[in-house]
Parts: sequence; structure tokens; C-alpha cells
Amino acid sequence: MAKQSGSGEPSVRLLRVGEQVRHVLADILQRGDVHDDVLAKHLVSVTEVRMSPDLRHATVFVKPLLGKDEEEVLKALRTNTAYLQREVAKHIKMKFAAKLKFLGDESFEEGSHIDAILRSPTVARDLGDGEQ
Repeated sequence: MAKQSGSGEPSVRLLRVGEQVRHVLADILQRGDVHDDVLAKHLVSVTEVRMSPDLRHATVFVKPLLGKDEEEVLKALRTNTAYLQREVAKHIKMKFAAKLKFLGDESFEEGSHIDAILRSPTVARDLGDGEQ
């Protein structure tokens, strides 16, 4: 059974299985195997997959190219979840097929926000004073 380490970090097994699921989903979306008009028009990046400790649930973080039409893409992925779950189960041999949950990846926006804060004149002035 996969367990989390005492520090709250996911185990190596959880990370490895999540990365395998990410690769399978990325390949399926890249090849255009999902017959959906919305997904055919958008390039979708699978940025991360987080597995539950029992490996029965996978939270899939996705981002459409340039962040355009994210809600539309998420809706299309959620509509085709059953097909994607079957395909993942075919490619990754596990006791149970993981249930997929698709979410938009907000890490890019968070990174941009932090970068903007660090570049603000107030923070730059404070950082400049600390170096002298």
C-alpha cells in the first residue's frame, strides 16, 4: 500500500504513478485520440497529476496553450473522462483504474503574480536597502 512519508510529502510510488498517468494522458491528447471538437482545436498541456494515497483517484492539472478557453477545454475533458480513464487503465497496469478529476493549473498565474510583486518598486527598494 502506498503511504505518505512522515513529512507529508507524497511517496516515490505516488509520484511515479502520477508521472506515468501524466505521460499517458499527454500522449492521448497529443495524438488527438479523443474525438471532441474542442480538444481537436486546442493544444492541452498536462502539467501535473497528483495521485491519492490509495491510487484510486488522480487529480489532473491541465493548461490549454496560451490559457485560452480554459473552461471550455475543462468541460470537454470532463465530458470525455470515461474514455480517458479506460485508456489510462489500458496503458498502466494497476489493481484499480484511477478515477480522473480535471482541474485548471493555476501555478502559472501564481508565478506571474509573485514575479510582479518582486518587481514592484516598493519591494525593489526594500531589497536594495537590505543589500547595503
